[in-house]
Amino acid sequence: MAAEIRRDYPHLLFKKHWELSNSAWLLVGQCEAYVRAIINTPILPHHYEKLMNVALMKGAQATTAIEGNTLSDEEIQKLMDGQKLPPSKEYQEIEVKNILDALNELLNEVVEEKVDNIITVDLIKRFHKMVGKDLGEHFAAIPGVLRNNEVVVGTYRCPDHRDVPVLLENFCNWIRDEFKFGQKVQSFGEVLIQAITSHVYIEWIHPFSDGNGRTGRLLEFYILLQGGNPDIGSHILSNYYNLTRPEYYRQIEKARENKGLSCFIDYALLGFRDGLDQTLRIIQNSQFENTWRKLIYDQFDAIKSEMREEVFKRQRQLALEFPFDKGLTVAEISILSVHLAKTYANVSEKTIQRDIDKLIELKLVKKIEDRFYANTDILKSMVAKKK
Repeated sequence: MAAEIRRDYPHLLFKKHWELSNSAWLLVGQCEAYVRAIINTPILPHHYEKLMNVALMKGAQATTAIEGNTLSDEEIQKLMDGQKLPPSKEYQEIEVKNILDALNELLNEVVEEKVDNIITVDLIKRFHKMVGKDLGEHFAAIPGVLRNNEVVVGTYRCPDHRDVPVLLENFCNWIRDEFKFGQKVQSFGEVLIQAITSHVYIEWIHPFSDGNGRTGRLLEFYILLQGGNPDIGSHILSNYYNLTRPEYYRQIEKARENKGLSCFIDYALLGFRDGLDQTLRIIQNSQFENTWRKLIYDQFDAIKSEMREEVFKRQRQLALEFPFDKGLTVAEISILSVHLAKTYANVSEKTIQRDIDKLIELKLVKKIEDRFYANTDILKSMVAKKK
């Protein structure tokens, strides 16, 4: 016989209490299009590593910052590089490291090992244990253990602790039934809405004495990842919630008061779409760089037989090292990199000028006033045309 719930919770009825507007459906479609573009576009290894590094760093920084952690991006990068922070920041270091470890562990399970777990109470407890590991007195809960006390967050009186086990079990059963999780191949929209709503429900049930926000956002990340979303976009929603923190809390409170999630879903979809757009732009820049380098190699291969080997290699290297984002004087070109500085150390300025002139002839460099620029316009002329 199922245990009875001691209080009424009008916002925890475990039913589909949201309606997607036309604009929300449009956002879902845009998100799916961005995801398809991201996962089907090759990325240069060094750009992928950078994107993955940002995803982990921002994911850990954002979800802990919402809870008051003040570590900067630079400090988190130090942690990721294996460095230690001052003793005064030890507990914040552990908080962030716990999230980094959790993200890496779940990424390995889902992406590498292809583990496919159903959302259960035990899985949620496991996520909470990851969040609270080794935090001691700085974590007002026993990691992985449901609370046995009453909690009030702001003006919100959380469910009676005696109701938490039943509410959490009902939640896990409901998302399996509502979204057919584990029973069929879910649509992109089902995965996305399931992730967003599950995160809010953990906030509302508040199953633990501490760490509920981090646990809910970890569950959201896990559902998105299992649903086929890209690993390099794993940080997007947590980062968005952190950057719009007052609105994040307002939308959660508004959803509880209205007993509906429509507005919160709209809010989350907008942030996810914009984050995917930014990620895709970085990937497109990677493709731009790759195509630019290929163009340089092709241009020089066409004239290789006409040049001395030494000159050929020097001029090609100069073309490869020209930056996209700024113009250079002749003097700056000679010290553009350590390699070029050594190359041009024992030649005259006339040699440098001849090399530049050759790049201009090949339309790889252009001159504007007294500065020289990578002539990336040549690539821009190759893209598909529109009205």
